[in-house]
Amino acid sequence: LRANFDDAEDVLRDVRRMTALWQSGCLSNFHYLDFLNCAAGRSTNDFSQYPVFPWVLADYRSERLDLEDPRVYRDLEKPVGALSEKRLAYFRERMASMPEGEDKFLYGTHYSTPAYVIYWLLRAMPERMLRLHNGHFDAWARLFRSVKESWESVNDSTASLMELIPEFFILPGNWLENSLGIVMAEGPFADVELPCWASSVTDFICKMRA
Repeated sequence: LRANFDDAEDVLRDVRRMTALWQSGCLSNFHYLDFLNCAAGRSTNDFSQYPVFPWVLADYRSERLDLEDPRVYRDLEKPVGALSEKRLAYFRERMASMPEGEDKFLYGTHYSTPAYVIYWLLRAMPERMLRLHNGHFDAWARLFRSVKESWESVNDSTASLMELIPEFFILPGNWLENSLGIVMAEGPFADVELPCWASSVTDFICKMRA
């Protein structure tokens, strides 16, 4: 027990030190979040504890992305489930109507699950989805096909509250392309549809991380 306490103290000491470096501008947002994921025990080796990165941008429709415009950014003071006032009101009403004596909850899903990670990484690891769905891909409408559509789903759907994974901010971005030549019943699986302001996968990731 003493060893566990000492380990926890060491982690908290590291968190305070890294937070000070981040606050002073000596550490980028990406590297700070990467450290926090590591300190929390998250790892790319475990899909049930995969690193979590937030949606930072909120504009996936414009022809041009103006990073100086505060309106293109997501409100990071709110969890993803509270980004839509209408949906949040629905969650609150549902929780209030739950029977007494039962465990009540606001959100019915998490911001990170193994299924979400598999959703994002389908083109790089199709075998994971086949294993999850007993040898089949998920329904065509529920596959990751467009960044804009995924963002809209995260804002509107009561069943989708997923944040991003670190791959959205790391080059190379070939996991966004169907380099394996995946073919489904509906036909060849296309590359992910990028926002209009992204001229390429590399440009997309660079702007996501900017």
